[in-house]
Order: sequence, then structure tokens, then C-alpha cells
Amino acid sequence: MSHEAFKAVQATLPHSPGIYKYTDDQDKILYVGKARDLKKRVSSYFQKEHDSARLRMLVRKIAKIEVTIVQTEQEALLLENSLIKQYQPKYNILLKDDKSYPFICIKNERYPRIFLTRRYINDGSTYLGPYTSVARVESILELIRGIFKIRTCSLNLSEKAIENGKYRVCLEYHIGNCAGPCENLFEEQAYNEQIALITKILKGQSNLVLNELKDRMKKYAEQMQFELANETKKHIETLQTFNSRTAVVNPDIDDVEVFTIAEEGEYAFVNYLKVMNGSIVYTRALELKTNIDETKEDLLVFAINEIRCIMHSDSKEVFVQFPIEYPDPNLKITVPQIGDKRKLVELSFKNAMFMKGKFLEEQLKRDYQKGRNRVLEQLQQDFRLTELPVHIECFDNSNIQGTNPVASMVVFKNGRSSKADYRHYNIKTVEGPNDFASMEEVVYRRYKRLTDEGKPLPQLVVIDGGKGQLSSTMTAIDKLGLRGKMAIVSIAKRLEEIYFPEDPMPLYINKRSESLKLIQQLRNEAHRFAITFHRLKRSNNTFKTGITEIAGIGEKTSQVLLNTFRSEKKIKAATKEELAAVVGNAKAEVVFKHYHSA
Repeated sequence: MSHEAFKAVQATLPHSPGIYKYTDDQDKILYVGKARDLKKRVSSYFQKEHDSARLRMLVRKIAKIEVTIVQTEQEALLLENSLIKQYQPKYNILLKDDKSYPFICIKNERYPRIFLTRRYINDGSTYLGPYTSVARVESILELIRGIFKIRTCSLNLSEKAIENGKYRVCLEYHIGNCAGPCENLFEEQAYNEQIALITKILKGQSNLVLNELKDRMKKYAEQMQFELANETKKHIETLQTFNSRTAVVNPDIDDVEVFTIAEEGEYAFVNYLKVMNGSIVYTRALELKTNIDETKEDLLVFAINEIRCIMHSDSKEVFVQFPIEYPDPNLKITVPQIGDKRKLVELSFKNAMFMKGKFLEEQLKRDYQKGRNRVLEQLQQDFRLTELPVHIECFDNSNIQGTNPVASMVVFKNGRSSKADYRHYNIKTVEGPNDFASMEEVVYRRYKRLTDEGKPLPQLVVIDGGKGQLSSTMTAIDKLGLRGKMAIVSIAKRLEEIYFPEDPMPLYINKRSESLKLIQQLRNEAHRFAITFHRLKRSNNTFKTGITEIAGIGEKTSQVLLNTFRSEKKIKAATKEELAAVVGNAKAEVVFKHYHSA
């Protein structure tokens, strides 16, 4: 909107509370805001140069300004909240938490039911919550049903239906979970007294319920109704156990809400605590994404209004970490400085910071994976692959001095090593040191197994070696009929040339290329894995062909001799007496004869 066009609109703006809507030339709503003074607030967008690039872009896109006048700033806040949810404007605060949380509903009906629901219906029923987890709700309902015999059926228990004997008690009655109101076995007044106690528990007033249950137990005992007294005692113990799992802060702090905020760039994290009778009864976390120049005070006011609407809150006091101007004059805003109230704010802020920390951790993971994806895209481009190589396998052989030939395969998924998929191979069909034949055997075994088991093939196979190893690999691939179903390359160590099947000329990739570094990382990891396996196998074979080959000498005796003499050479040089001192005369005689017989 041009300066001249705004001047014409400005003259019509009132000095009243209300909301304003900015729309573009396509009549799409860009932003919805509230104001104590519409004229001052809207004018501020056009009377100065803004530091925020997004705010400058918003002002440039504005084609039309609409305002709605309301009576109070509180009404403006509520209307703004409603319109943001309805239109979800691009430049408004984005509420990231859009989950539907569970409530506990005390149904508005004769003999009320109590159940979990995610729908809040304005039908006169009582809704407690919302809660952050279904498991939490179920544990509370289990507690209530363990103490009180309330019905779980959905029958219409009208007075007329019960008088006409329309219903019969069900299994719940016979196993002691329901008192049978459907057959008028439970007076309506007594049932409603139970509902009143349950409501107190759900509102965090369980100490009041405990006192009532204790008075009831005492009364039953005085009347010699010991079974009822014992049953009530169990209910008290159950409720006390439940209370012990609730964070108690200070019994004098009652019906208070705590809000704190932690910021990180364009994101903000709000924590909410609800305190009743000194106990934290509800908690909630909210993630917000800012878009233009909202201050942390603006964000906190937005979050307080949002959460209080969701919670249908009627608390009269809110604790916050810094002063804010909240438009509802009936809500007391407190910034505690000392004592338990201050500790509550610190606890809430600690939770907000924890949420921020989790966000940063996830962001680091996303950034890391984004970098790995960039490398994979570069690799796809360098190797001219038809698919992004999210699954790569690399093979290497190892046969130091021609002994104990083994092979290894390492796997990278999404650019990261997947060690659970690494494999070692003993060479079974090749005699002596033959890298080409060994590679053919291992590749054949690997992909025959994958095809037999119906498992997905990798997008890229890397062979450590030159044209000879690649040719042997392709022999195995052709035997399996897999040519063309996955890309196969080899990397030669001398100049880091990349060879492709049926292409005599190697590909030379820039030594600084990230894709080459990934291939080198694969090759080095495969080499390390093969060498480790080879050394282990050679060590085991050395041990087996030494002392354990002596008839009558087992691994345990061999280990004792090695621990004492440290090497087979020293065992061979030991006298019969020195050997006998370690393993006894009989075994010493066997070992000595093995090494010294002519």
C-alpha cells in the first residue's frame, strides 16, 4: 500500500479498541492484529522503517485494511484469536501444537457417567482437563473406579424407565464395580454425592475428599460396620498413593496458573502449570513460530489467552516471569520475586528451557541430515545415478601374507554408517590368496541372499580395488541376473580413480569433493572392518595350531600356561619342573615330550 493510499485510510481509523485485518491484492488475509487504539497501532506500520525484512514485506503486500471495533481490549484479544484460527494468516504467530488433548467428562445426565473424550461440547456437562496424555487420564479413571461404584454403561436411566423395570443389572454389578442404579439399587442422592467427591478429586481437591473419607471410616467403625470401614480405609490408601505422585509445592497456593516462555530465533516455547491446593495438577507445553516483530511479551499474552481458552480456565491469578499487559482487568498478573511462588515460576521456566533444548537437538539432527542429503545429491550427480543413493554397500578383501582370506561389507544409509548391517565373510570356495575370485564369491553370496529373502537392493555398490575386482564383481552380478538393477563402481587406491562397468576410462572426481570423501569414508571403513576380522581370525588360528594341538591339553590348560609363561616360545624353553609347578606332573610330561621328542 502506498503512503498516499494509507493516508486516505488513516483518516477513517478510530481511537478505539478492536482488531485490524491486512489483505493483499488477491483479497487474501495476510495478518490479523488486536489494538487498544486502532489508529495508533495501524499507523505504526506505515510511519517508520522496520528492521524486520518480513515486516517490510508485509507492509509492501498490504492492499486493503479492515477494522472491527469492540468494547474492550479483552474482546479484541478473543476476536483476534478466533480469526487467526479461522484464516491462519501467513504473517501471524503460528501455533505449532494442534493436537486434540483428552478431557474427562462428567456427563450432564441422571446418574452421570465419567469418561475420556477429545470433544468439548457445550451441553452442560463438566469437563476436566485437558490432559497431556491418554495414559494419565486412564490412570485417573482407574483410581476413581477403584474407589467409587459409578456406572460405565450408556443407558438412559430416566426415572420412568427404572420404575418400569426396563433394565437389568449387568456383569459390572456382579463383580462389584457398579452399585446398580439401573434397578434403583443405588439412590440418586447418594450417587450424586459420589460424583461431587469425584469432581473434587479431579479439580485437585483430593485432600478435602480424604478428610471426608476419614470421617466416613470413623463413622462406620463407631456403628460397628467394620467391612465398610475397611473398604473405606482401602479407598483412603489408594487416594493417598495417587496424591504422592503429584508434585506438592505449597498448600497455601490455590487455583493459580503459571506461564513462562523461552525463545530461540523465530520460535518460542511456553510452559503452563495449573496449581490447585498446593499441587500441580496439569501441565502443558506450547510451541509458537513468530513471523514479524512480536515481542516476548506479545507472545506470552497470546499463549496465555490460547491456553486459558483451551483449558476453559476460570483462575483469577497468573504467575509469569516478567511484567506483561494483559487485556483482561479481572485477571491478576503476578511476577513472584521470592519464596514458593518464585520457585514455581523457575520450575515452569526450567520446563520451557527443556522443551527448547529438545527443539535445538532435533534441529541439529535435521541440519546434519540436510547436509548428508546434499552430499548424496552431489554423489548422484557425479556418478550419474538414476536414484538418490540412500543405501550404499562397500566390499573389501583382506589376506595378509596370503593367509586367512576374509572379506567385509559395510553399509551406509542416508549418508551414515549402519553398523547393525555390517557383515564379515570367511572365504569358502577360493584356495590361497586370490582377491578377484574372493570378491566374486562374496558379492555373489551377499546378493543371492538378498534376492532369495526378497529384501531391497542398495542403490550403489562400491568395490575396493581397480578394474580386476570390478570385473569379478560383475561376473557374480551377471550370474544372479542383477545387472542394471543397482549401480556398481570400484575405487582404486593409487589415484582414487572411480571405475564403472564397461567403461575403460576411469572417472576422476575433484579431491575436495564431498561425494569423493563419502566414498573414501566407505572404503576406509570397509578396510578397517576387514583388517579387524582378519587379525582376530589369525590370532585364533595361531592359538589353535600351537598349544591346543598337543593331545591331552585343552584350552583351559593352554590358557594357564600362556598366562604364566607369556608365549609359546617360553613354554617350549621351560624345564619339566617349571611346567609341573604350573599344571602338575602328568600334563607337564605331555607338554615337555611334545616339544622335546626326537
